[in-house]
Amino acid sequence: MKIKYFQETDTLYIEFRESEVAETKDLDENTLLELDLNENICGITIEHAGERADILHFSFEQVAT
Repeated sequence: MKIKYFQETDTLYIEFRESEVAETKDLDENTLLELDLNENICGITIEHAGERADILHFSFEQVAT
């Protein structure tokens, strides 16, 4: 999983898996969902991310089971 934030365009891209994108769906005007041939989520693009999410306070936590 990779997370990229493009400050110049205020775009957030979250890649869930490295896979060939077969289809891109518009979830709304500023959110794109990328799917592979099996309809698994490959990635999501969020435009105007700074306005829509708390980008400056990002954290990651992996919880052991």
